[in-house]
Amino acid sequence: MATLLVIEDEPALAKNMARYFQQLNHTVEIAHDGPSGIQAAQRLMPDVAIVDYQLPGLDGLEVIRALRRNDEQVRAVMVSGHASVSIAVDAMKAGSFDLLTKPVSLNNLRAVVDRALAETGSLRVLDYYQRREADASGLDLLAGESVPMRALRELVRAIASHEPADHSPVPPILILGETGSGKELVARACHFASLRGAGAFVEINCAALPPQLLEGELFGYEKGAFTDAQARKIGLIEAADGGTLLLDEIGELDLALQAKLLRVLENLRVRRLGALQDRQVNVRIIAATNRDLDALVQAGKFRSDLLYRLRVFQINIPPLRARGDDVWLLAQRFVSQLARRYGKPAPQLDASAEAALRQHSWPGNVRELRNLIERSVLLCQGESISSSDLALTATPAAIVSPLPVAAGPAGLAQLDELERAYLVRALTQTGWNVAGAARKLDISRDTLRYRMDKHGLERPPEPESEHGALR
Repeated sequence: MATLLVIEDEPALAKNMARYFQQLNHTVEIAHDGPSGIQAAQRLMPDVAIVDYQLPGLDGLEVIRALRRNDEQVRAVMVSGHASVSIAVDAMKAGSFDLLTKPVSLNNLRAVVDRALAETGSLRVLDYYQRREADASGLDLLAGESVPMRALRELVRAIASHEPADHSPVPPILILGETGSGKELVARACHFASLRGAGAFVEINCAALPPQLLEGELFGYEKGAFTDAQARKIGLIEAADGGTLLLDEIGELDLALQAKLLRVLENLRVRRLGALQDRQVNVRIIAATNRDLDALVQAGKFRSDLLYRLRVFQINIPPLRARGDDVWLLAQRFVSQLARRYGKPAPQLDASAEAALRQHSWPGNVRELRNLIERSVLLCQGESISSSDLALTATPAAIVSPLPVAAGPAGLAQLDELERAYLVRALTQTGWNVAGAARKLDISRDTLRYRMDKHGLERPPEPESEHGALR
């Protein structure tokens, strides 16, 4: 149960309170004056302190201030024989959870203490999860010793350091990277490595909701703003005030919402749907996408002014295939982590597994590697994992060409042509069935669709018969 501290100069009342809460299985200690109460609190770190207003040595208001300085999570309940509006206001300013008037009903006191304990418990649970999230989201988790990853960590560290000490608004960040490359992990590192790391980290996938629902999620709404608005709802932008909002898949954001987001970025004010006034917010916007935003701008699907605003800081995440030995380093790390997670002895990756891992193109990047290792660890029956256990299919030649490709624009164009030709071949062989072609290429359907969009590939129209009808 909880630890309570009763600071009361009337011995009989203090004894009655202590006996009552001890019967409820709480641990209770008594102090009869202000200074001894503060000393007891420093030693006990109580969950709730019941403090009399008039105490020898220090009055109850000073005692509560001292208790709160010692432990912000302690809840103080003030008891006074001369309660008034001014005393209630002073108690609230000092940090009192509630104010009760003598003679005190023990049932009423218990109800107040129970509410205080519930709030304290919620705060401690929240603090635990916030600390755990911070521990699992730092720069150290951007693992890898390749040149691209070292440069990425330095860039994130530099961006995180550009945080005003007065918590005034900060520029947005744009994170670009292929599917599975770790965009969310980089966004979290940017947040938790900065001074606003103690604030909220809120995230939403812009492709997960239709525009009408997404607007309500982002901006919130007032009761009665539309038919189903039965109560006021705070939007995610407001919820992230003082912290960071991650807008994943920003390339899927509706044009109308893009205009509203640009307004937020320009003046850091947000207006709930149905509201008449704006609200000032201090939030860092991080946008992430695996799409080519410049191409979307050219196609009229993304606002150029929003792109320029988001690009104050831009982070390009290298694909796993460009990270050299990091593939092997990450694979070994995942084996250890996942074996520990499932309570199994950690198997060793043998030489054939290492060769297969290094030769694969990793179209799904780090996510694909982790899922592969997880499956292999779970199915492993011996002490080692071989290439056959990994069950990796041959690397598509068009995705990572075995042919020497010249550096510079000409080489990139050559690689693009090889990739396009390979995609067309696979799609043609499967009758332009995306799922079938993705299986043939050993990539996900999302990756194939992305590459089809990149190369402007569309299913060709059916040829007409001699009579003009489709065959």
